[in-house]
Amino acid sequence: MKLKGKILLESLNDKSFKIRVVEPENYNEAVLTHYLHNSRNGVSQYFKEDAVKFAKEILEYKFPDEKVTLKVAEEALQYGIFEYYGVPFPPNEKPQFKFIDLFAGIGGFRLALQNLGGKCVFSSEWDKEAKRTYKANFGELPFGDITKERTKFYIPDNFDVLCAGFPCQAFSIAGRRGGFEDTRGTLFFDVAEIIKRKKPKVVFLENVKGLRNHNGGKTLETILNVLRNDLGYFVPEPQIINAKDFGVPQNRERIFIVGFRKDLGVTEFAYPKPTGEKVKFADIKEKKVPATKYFLSTQYLQTLHNHKARHESKGNGFGFEIIPDKGIANAIVVGGMGRERNLVYDNRLKDFTPTTHIKGEVNREGIRKMTPREWARLQGFPDNFVIPVADASAYKQFGNSVAVPAIQATAREILKRIGIKIK
Repeated sequence: MKLKGKILLESLNDKSFKIRVVEPENYNEAVLTHYLHNSRNGVSQYFKEDAVKFAKEILEYKFPDEKVTLKVAEEALQYGIFEYYGVPFPPNEKPQFKFIDLFAGIGGFRLALQNLGGKCVFSSEWDKEAKRTYKANFGELPFGDITKERTKFYIPDNFDVLCAGFPCQAFSIAGRRGGFEDTRGTLFFDVAEIIKRKKPKVVFLENVKGLRNHNGGKTLETILNVLRNDLGYFVPEPQIINAKDFGVPQNRERIFIVGFRKDLGVTEFAYPKPTGEKVKFADIKEKKVPATKYFLSTQYLQTLHNHKARHESKGNGFGFEIIPDKGIANAIVVGGMGRERNLVYDNRLKDFTPTTHIKGEVNREGIRKMTPREWARLQGFPDNFVIPVADASAYKQFGNSVAVPAIQATAREILKRIGIKIK
């Protein structure tokens, strides 16, 4: 592996090699991977100029004795000298529709819509570790900060669906008029601005259940007013969707907001009905006993008991919880007691020798944390989804993700409503 400034080169064979840009805010790798994924359709024009320039820079370093022109660099791209397709979830070669993935996280929206035959033509995510996971699975590095005009510059025209699991923020003067200008300074403003410029057929937004009552309900009221009145979309009443109703054993409620461009003539929309499938934690539990590091120490377990007792004495129900094999998990969340509210029993451990530094010893009750892979399964990610990051980052990424089956079921209804053929 060789380093040129902030570019790592890794040879695959005599004819091709991989690259990785070390600097997280560098646009080069995002542009290049987006170009490679769209080199056979009209979308490539939005990335081509900068992708060719970057390819030229790489080739000049790789072959210092050769004269590398922009034409040579372009041909190199066309002949596949750069490898980005050796990933679990490559883009669909013959897509039925196009979408963009904003606040992409690790690609829950993307996985769901690719499963239905879609092609992602732009992705954006600011978190460095999430981008790493996204690239490991889809072969594409998302662009960075969507609030920057430089990032928005690369968003192509004529895509069908805009997907965004945007963060929940209060609007400084929401309720006074509740319009587009009132959302300035928030991330929803950037979503709305992109909708205004690009006018996709469909808008598909996801947020926490608390958005319904956030800021006294004014936040959601403003969002709906902007979508319906300022941007001209038919937006049915948002709905709370629970992941447990769509095949995963997790009680996770999220609000879904769907909007259809009014010229499409859509005047009604029904969210998907629960599948009725009975699921339980045992369905996604690790088949082999996890590493000892996931089992709680006796001292930490006692701390949790004490913590729970203190809250119960005050009339609070806050504390840790152990999910039985026949039960379903609480919503997996980042921070607080997110992992402790989803402990499980696992009596298969035979060697209680600690593999990490702990106070006390490994408990003999078989109480452990769920593994990152179990969290992935709770969100509907298949087992070939690569987890290239440390556990702490993995928990954060899956805790922040959308539940893939719930997204996919809703997207299926959306696409049917606008007459797009799906898988």
